[in-house]
Amino acid sequence: MQLIITFLILGITIVLFMSNRIRADFVSLLALLALVLTGVLEPSEALAGFSNSVVIMIAGLFVVGAGILRTGLAQKAGNLLLHWSGNSEKKLFILLLLIVIFVGSFMSNTGTVAIMLPVVISIAISIKKDVSKFLIPLSYAASLSGLMTLIASPPNLIISQTLAEHGFERLKFFDITPIGIIAAITGILYLFLVRNILLPNGQNKKQVENNQLSPKDLIQNYHLEGILHRVQITEGSPMVDKLLSDLKIPAQYQLCILKIDRKAGESRSLLPITYQEMAGPASVIHAKDILYIQGSRAQVEKLVNDYQLVLETEELEGNHLVSSQLGVAEVLLTPYSKLINKTIREIDFREKYNLNIIGINRKGTYILKEMSNVHLRFGDALLVQGSWDEIDLLSKETKDVVVVGQPKVHASMASASGKAPIAGIILLFMVVLMILEVFPPVISVLIGAVFMIITGCLRNMDDAYGQLNWESIVLIACMLPLATALEKTGGMEYLSEGIIRLLGDYGPTGVLIGIYLVTMVFGQFISNTATAVLFAPIAMNAALGIGVSPYPFLIAVAVAASMAFATPVASPTNALVMTAGGYKFSDFVKIGIPMQIVMFIVMMLAIPMIFSF
Repeated sequence: MQLIITFLILGITIVLFMSNRIRADFVSLLALLALVLTGVLEPSEALAGFSNSVVIMIAGLFVVGAGILRTGLAQKAGNLLLHWSGNSEKKLFILLLLIVIFVGSFMSNTGTVAIMLPVVISIAISIKKDVSKFLIPLSYAASLSGLMTLIASPPNLIISQTLAEHGFERLKFFDITPIGIIAAITGILYLFLVRNILLPNGQNKKQVENNQLSPKDLIQNYHLEGILHRVQITEGSPMVDKLLSDLKIPAQYQLCILKIDRKAGESRSLLPITYQEMAGPASVIHAKDILYIQGSRAQVEKLVNDYQLVLETEELEGNHLVSSQLGVAEVLLTPYSKLINKTIREIDFREKYNLNIIGINRKGTYILKEMSNVHLRFGDALLVQGSWDEIDLLSKETKDVVVVGQPKVHASMASASGKAPIAGIILLFMVVLMILEVFPPVISVLIGAVFMIITGCLRNMDDAYGQLNWESIVLIACMLPLATALEKTGGMEYLSEGIIRLLGDYGPTGVLIGIYLVTMVFGQFISNTATAVLFAPIAMNAALGIGVSPYPFLIAVAVAASMAFATPVASPTNALVMTAGGYKFSDFVKIGIPMQIVMFIVMMLAIPMIFSF
């Protein structure tokens, strides 16, 4: 009876996955609860997936991948190789796929596509080629990259864990790489040959733009470069040890002090640290402080003369206002904002929110001087400057304004700026630990994740937690107990014996073909992770049932689960490029099914050659 219940739950789960009407993680959670409520699994068995090393490792890889993204390491590598392609479409096409496969060897395929998507679109537009010629290949190459290393795709980790649970040696870091190289070469050749035949042309007439402006873009839009100045406080200046509020600089000089750079620890450290502080009424001026001032040059020169300061002649760029601690953001007034029809002086914005208003965008007209007496109107956009934490707090704690964009993301990227080499070293160190098997793979990944945080490649623990794809983590953790239920009720044995009965007369090759095809078909409608979780134990039992090595069968499961080409719901990467490329469902079918057939033939030859029965 429990076997029937388990298969019923499995069938409903697969149908819900294929319908794509309910989130995959919620479906898997419902399946887990159903297994407990029907008595198939004990609560401890059902929740065991959340402590599984594969789940912890995937969470760690999300953090490592975020560090690579935040520091711009992947972007730098991609831009460099794309630059080498010049204006040649053929070179660009091949290099694009090579970049994606290389980057995707060390981070998730979804993250890889997310990084490369804006780069590819901008380059396609610059060489006047339709982006639809590049985006499906981008997605497919990302799926193929999952076969390059052990950590490149969750199915690889799942089959490695399945091998270990049955007393076999885990896969090493590069064990699957030969299969990945063959798959990558086959995929690139196929896509290159059919790109002008099967790929759609001219259907994506819209230019895809990123509407989220970076802090640097905002500063350029507001034309702040000409009114930003930097002055140094001299030892004998009358300003030293004075409160900023006592100096009354805004009233006397119509200037705004935005931030203070201060070196500390010079007497105690060989490497003095520069602290940044948002200037406020309670700020005390010290000798050698650097003040960043907004206002006219004439008024700044008057201030410099009056207080014996040093004005730096170098023209400041707006990015001087952006750092790991301080930044800028644009906020919009809401229709019912209490700030409407009030002046900046009246609302005490700086005192209330600890942020400076450094510009007003009123229907394309930028107000940058003498703002204190300007009456705010509905539709005004305010450029605010201050600490990232205060900007984030503003987005949560007031209904008077709406913060545009994602301050936390920009804060993290500002913090990680210039740390791409550090992220590269951490990635290399993690890979070496995994290759040499110094620690179990999950520990090596966690070491890499921790170093990403310690070195500032990610801003803090909150930033690290924010990079976790909880949908994937919950999906895997909840699907693992379903495999336990199939094994506990005899379902694995029943399915594997069914495949053996049907194809066993054709020997191990026939069983291998059957497992590959069934896994591949399911993988077009449910996630590669869920597919691998379901079919890895079935492949293991089938191999043991006919008395051969389980490695080729489990490799076939990992490969087939990654061949998500025929539908836009087969992989998150397909869904990502569908809208950007203006594709239809039929476009994926037209180019994906022939590719599935080609890859099937090649893999049925390659897998037994590299992983013998």
